[in-house]
Amino acid sequence: MSTLTRPNHIGRKISRIRELRDMKQEALAQALGTNQQAISAMENSETIDEDKLIEVAKALGVTAEAIKNFSEENMINYFNTFHDTDFSNSQGAFSQNQQCSFNPLDKVIELYERLVQVEKDKIEYLEKILKGK
Repeated sequence: MSTLTRPNHIGRKISRIRELRDMKQEALAQALGTNQQAISAMENSETIDEDKLIEVAKALGVTAEAIKNFSEENMINYFNTFHDTDFSNSQGAFSQNQQCSFNPLDKVIELYERLVQVEKDKIEYLEKILKGK
């Protein structure tokens, strides 16, 4: 029987939460003061000691209950609740409620000025090299 079909496989739940948090086994191991192999073994275990579960949950930034009750279906349902139903003021890709908090043209000018400065620095450096010969 695969670990995906076992609803109470705590190790697999820890693994999925870790992956959703974009955390590698090495990072979790470091947070728990252990090694990657120990994390791998834990994620392959169906059960885990309650104290260890609390420690893992803390390192993952969730509660032990969140790990115990975790399911892929619940996650999908949770994320599907985030949708914008106000399409009345839509204007192409932007609506009136979603405007930039900065002027994009200012950012383009700032980038251009930085690129010009880099080119000036390169010229100065090359002139120094030529004078040294």
